[in-house]
Amino acid sequence: MPQTIDPSIFKAYDVRGTYGDQIDEDVAYRLGRGFARVLADMYETTAADLHLAIGRDMRLQAESLSERYAQGMRDEGAHVLDIGMVGSEMLYWTVGSRELDGGLMCTASHNPKAYTGAKLVGRGALPLSGDSGIGELCEIVTAGEPGPPVDAVGGHDSEEVGEPFRADALEFVDASTIAAMKVVLDGGNGMAGEMCGPILDGLPLDQVRLYWEPDGEFPDHEPNPLLEENRRFIMDKVLSEGADLGIAWDGDGDRCFFIDDTGRFVDGDFLTTLLAQSILTKEPGAAILYDVRASRAVRDVVEDAGGTAHVNRVGHAFFKARMREDGAAFGGEVSGHYYFRDFHCADSGTLPALLILELLSAKGQKMSELLEPLRSRYFISGEINSEVDDADAKMEEIASRYSDGEVT
Repeated sequence: MPQTIDPSIFKAYDVRGTYGDQIDEDVAYRLGRGFARVLADMYETTAADLHLAIGRDMRLQAESLSERYAQGMRDEGAHVLDIGMVGSEMLYWTVGSRELDGGLMCTASHNPKAYTGAKLVGRGALPLSGDSGIGELCEIVTAGEPGPPVDAVGGHDSEEVGEPFRADALEFVDASTIAAMKVVLDGGNGMAGEMCGPILDGLPLDQVRLYWEPDGEFPDHEPNPLLEENRRFIMDKVLSEGADLGIAWDGDGDRCFFIDDTGRFVDGDFLTTLLAQSILTKEPGAAILYDVRASRAVRDVVEDAGGTAHVNRVGHAFFKARMREDGAAFGGEVSGHYYFRDFHCADSGTLPALLILELLSAKGQKMSELLEPLRSRYFISGEINSEVDDADAKMEEIASRYSDGEVT
């Protein structure tokens, strides 16, 4: 165990660090103890009354770490449901559908092999964040040893949730309308193959599978399709195979990215727009959330389709909370996080794949043809970041300069 626990592992939306020097099995145990305490305080109950889920991804140390996370939660008195090796959204779905008090997903998402971590959610699959829960968790875990276990250690069950999860996912589309097409699939040696594979096998798709088996060594490329070097191969493969579409997932499977039939990457703004169109055909007039980094494409298309577009602060904690407040049917971030109200307001890498396949089939068009009106009208610069010496002072300067500005 590290001599002291590095507080930098506590991020805005999760816990993440390198295995061994920042997070190991002893740290995982203390995180499990702390997580149960935080939820008990949050819900003004005792840890013995908590029912929590735990899942893990395919990383090399995930199984041993998840065992220690679970033991920590149980040693506080919480009952733990172990759902095994799953995609992150399957953990969210389990917490939401089973009406559990929370859940912990042992994953480092899209990060390289050396990393590990935990995504933490409370009731309704609402995530803990720096504004709610993670700060308190940091204080508890870095304060020292948690002490002996409670006298009545919590119980432990296990369940295979893949089949009911996939059945619920298929409720979002009419699978019988999805047309035959050739699709290149890049699982990034993450969880997408096991999570989405059985669903896609039931559709009339000619599949070209790349890196489909879970492998924590990531022998082919890092599981982060946002980086061009990690999606270059699937872009070329779509062209060489003459495929209609390419779909790539990140490591824990809760984000997916698309390549059109010309081998071109589909920007998150435009994918949000297409998904919003799909949702609005199913629920006319629905409210749609999009993040502040997006172009005007999302707002314009949503309003033209009769929906209501709401701009929102970046970050999944803020999207999930706002969706509950406003009853928004769908929310999209340019980073590839897509949220669905009827999926416990959680982000999913399964539902966008199904909805886009359904949309292409309904329109009878190629992906590039669907995107042409957007690409010809809207310019996407990508996210541009600037470093300044004093961030607070710069924000005050901007607020002062544009004090009479209006959000349009």
